[in-house]
Amino acid sequence: MTTSVNNNSGGDQPQGSGNAQLARRRFLQKLGLMGAVAASYTLLEVQAKTAASSDKRWGLFIDTSKCSSGCDACVRGCNEEHGIDAGKDEHTRAQWIRKIDLTDNLTGAESSVPVMCQHCDSAPCVDVCPTGASFKRADGVVLVNKHTCIGCRYCMMACPYKARSFIHENLTDQKPSAPRGKGTVESCTLCVHRIDSDQNQQPACAVSCTDEAHSAIVFGDLNDPDSDISKKLKTVGGSQIRADLSLNTGVRYHGL
Repeated sequence: MTTSVNNNSGGDQPQGSGNAQLARRRFLQKLGLMGAVAASYTLLEVQAKTAASSDKRWGLFIDTSKCSSGCDACVRGCNEEHGIDAGKDEHTRAQWIRKIDLTDNLTGAESSVPVMCQHCDSAPCVDVCPTGASFKRADGVVLVNKHTCIGCRYCMMACPYKARSFIHENLTDQKPSAPRGKGTVESCTLCVHRIDSDQNQQPACAVSCTDEAHSAIVFGDLNDPDSDISKKLKTVGGSQIRADLSLNTGVRYHGL
């Protein structure tokens, strides 16, 4: 049976049930919206890949001597930037960055350490991903493609820093700059939407730390000897968490 539709503007109504036509129209509207959202997410991820250049190696320098155990400005800044609900149970909510308090067993010295994806040059998460969803950009930033992530969580098991989260629940009110999805894995992106912008903005964690007058986090290009981060590392040095793994991390610490 064929149903014809008159698209003229003379006021004629389409043949068939009015309710069926309304349902069909709503379905197509939803389908179009879903397609637009998916297209925008895909565009963001394509831009994230193509914006990178091997001339740069983005990284973080974290001075733990300036980091207070009672301060979580970097965590709050990250959560706000990416729409992460910090009010959920700590066992189910996403954590792109977390604070860990350490005590040296020999000296008793205490440190408060922000830990996030270390953006490894030889990233275990990328090596074990069966679909290629985990990938490393030319500039060293490690990301997850939500469209090809199947939620197997191999990357979570491979990461020695426990820096990735699995999303168990439906998400609402997402931010266009930080696409997320139920059934996928996510982690720190170094705020690629900010550093790839024309303004070359700093990641949210570094901005929040500076706003709190701690300035414990310095972001920059590790390949540029004149960058602030390179000057810091040359002056005071920096260490890697689990340097024995030879992952050549993009995040370096001072004062551990």
